[in-house]
Amino acid sequence: MQKIKIIRKLPDKNGYFGQYGGRFIPETLMPALQELEEAYSKTKKDISFQNELKHLQETYIGRPTPLYFAKRLTRHLGGAKIYLKREDLAHTGAHKINNALGQALLAKKMGKKRLIAETGAGQHGVATATGAALVGLECEIYMGSEDVQRQSLNVFRMKLLGANVNEVNIGSKTLKDAINEALRDWTTNVRNTHYVMGTVFGPHPFPMLVRDFQSVIGREAKKQILKIEGKLPDYLIACVGGGSNAMGLFYEFLYDNVKMIGVEAGGKGIESGEHAARFAGGSIGVFQGCKSYLLQDDNGNVLGTHSVSAGLDYASIGPEHPYLRDIKRVQYTYATDKEALSAFELLSKTEGIIPALESAHAIAEAVKLAQSLPKHKIIIVNLSGRGDKDVQQVARIKGIEL
Repeated sequence: MQKIKIIRKLPDKNGYFGQYGGRFIPETLMPALQELEEAYSKTKKDISFQNELKHLQETYIGRPTPLYFAKRLTRHLGGAKIYLKREDLAHTGAHKINNALGQALLAKKMGKKRLIAETGAGQHGVATATGAALVGLECEIYMGSEDVQRQSLNVFRMKLLGANVNEVNIGSKTLKDAINEALRDWTTNVRNTHYVMGTVFGPHPFPMLVRDFQSVIGREAKKQILKIEGKLPDYLIACVGGGSNAMGLFYEFLYDNVKMIGVEAGGKGIESGEHAARFAGGSIGVFQGCKSYLLQDDNGNVLGTHSVSAGLDYASIGPEHPYLRDIKRVQYTYATDKEALSAFELLSKTEGIIPALESAHAIAEAVKLAQSLPKHKIIIVNLSGRGDKDVQQVARIKGIEL
């Protein structure tokens, strides 16, 4: 239990979770990160800021999101009871809005005129564009050209919300390249621009800041399950790309006797090399501002990744996750593209809920686990986003022309 108490005090003053985290950035960005850390520290104690955020969470985002008992899916699997934390019902259709809105308010308070962000599946780009529109800031989004093609609907949504979308045509043309371009923009325009990091990754204080804005998910889920079942769940399950929805759910339960499982993208299988399962095939390295687990070769070159889900197709993972894995507080596994697509269809047919392909990875793990558990056990799955954005891609995979 002593270890768990230490967890809640992390990161340390230098931004580390054990050996992971820190700040590995160009010198020109150091003042901006120090300014951000100081501003965030003040807003945590600023009652007017917290009241404004809470008011918008309730009246704009639509919080609290429901905790839904998936009765038909549970019956179909014949094991543990499965509850879904419905982040797909939050405004803009994913948990990303919790963090993007918080950072937009913070940037406004810091006197910034412009927001920039990277995005993979597009949900963080949509959420940032939404936050910028709400508080009246300019918005610029960076997105890999492969993801632009996979998520064209979200690109159009960002433009409707007033954002300028920059297509990144270098490297693997996915999320890691979009982050590189966003960091270059920030280095050039740091005086008037805030970079809205979309997940619990990057240089300190971003992993802490994003985790804190997302932890509303776990606080709500704990209250809701205690009210419904009169006890805590036995398991929490969440998908892990950068890892913000998982940290958002897990953080409130770190002190409790609850097992937690993070699900990475197994792609076409670990043996194929075409995946994004950092714990199954990665090693410790420094990437895009922090030290964490990373898919890299023996010379430290970042490897290409693959996932059917654009939001999980990333070479590294937020630094708090490997720390929680090292101390055996959270278990990490993976689901393949095939398993995620099967879960995508199963939840759609049994519950009338089309999940995001990211969330379908968590559902795939719940399918495996629930069948092995007795009926009195309880699983909460974080349904991090809705699947509207993925319908066209799934149709293409199935050979159906819409």
